[in-house]
Amino acid sequence: MEDSSVKSASDRAFQVVIIVILSVFAFCAIMPFILLLSSSFTTDSTLMSKGYSFIPRDVTTYAYWYLFKSNGEKVFRAYGITFFITIVGTAISLLIGPMLGWVLSRKDYKRGPLLTFMVFFTMLFNGGIVPSYIMYTQYFHMKNSILALLIPTLLFNGFFIILYKNNFASNIHPALVEAAKIDGAGELYIYFKIVLPLSLPILATIGLMVGLGYWNDWTNGLYYISDTKLYALQQLLKSIIDNVNALANMANTADAAAAAAKMPGTSIRMAMAVIGVIPIMVLYPFFQKAFIAGISLGGVKE
Repeated sequence: MEDSSVKSASDRAFQVVIIVILSVFAFCAIMPFILLLSSSFTTDSTLMSKGYSFIPRDVTTYAYWYLFKSNGEKVFRAYGITFFITIVGTAISLLIGPMLGWVLSRKDYKRGPLLTFMVFFTMLFNGGIVPSYIMYTQYFHMKNSILALLIPTLLFNGFFIILYKNNFASNIHPALVEAAKIDGAGELYIYFKIVLPLSLPILATIGLMVGLGYWNDWTNGLYYISDTKLYALQQLLKSIIDNVNALANMANTADAAAAAAKMPGTSIRMAMAVIGVIPIMVLYPFFQKAFIAGISLGGVKE
């Protein structure tokens, strides 16, 4: 008979090793952000002469002052637009996507294989940028509108539909649906009261992926938005970087060269990256509750 004390000691040693390994991975994951944050508070001259450091040297807040003093109104407006399209786009995606995935997962739906192929086909082939631009601007008239920031990303979710389909087919037992129908439940009741509550892990996972996609998206703004009042955060930050680079390149006179030398070129890039990532870092822990709640749910056991 194996000694329980030896087994317990080996278990503790294994746990210690796992904790150490995970701690190293966590530290490696957070190091780039620490370096990013430190660089945003360091002067450009120090970054150029001494390089990057995890501890700020020659601390300055000029990069943030430049962003919020010279472009404060634009930054806050861009924040609002980005939050709006992220929340609304993610909500609509989580409303429409699972519905199609649920239909495709039903074995009693005869056209399911055909529609699944059509969804899968969009993952392999698409019309390209030019036809998409023509369609959204000339036929749907989305140029310089909030819809241009919402719709194109919303429609490119064939991969998510397949994930929904596979999850529903694996985790929603047909006996649940049959029992609900025998009790008089309709399709909408089954979907909202049975299917969705049992699918919280996949909903939270895809919702997080969709939300990050909307938050980090700048291509839709580049293609369809020319009005600066409709700039999302990522597009505005890119525009500011382009303006800083243009000012530095056009510094021909002595006064212009002096002004360009004071411009926080590198540190402002770091500050803009910090501004873009902090809201996601703050909100991300709240999504973990949905993962934990969904894992505790179960279905029919055979």
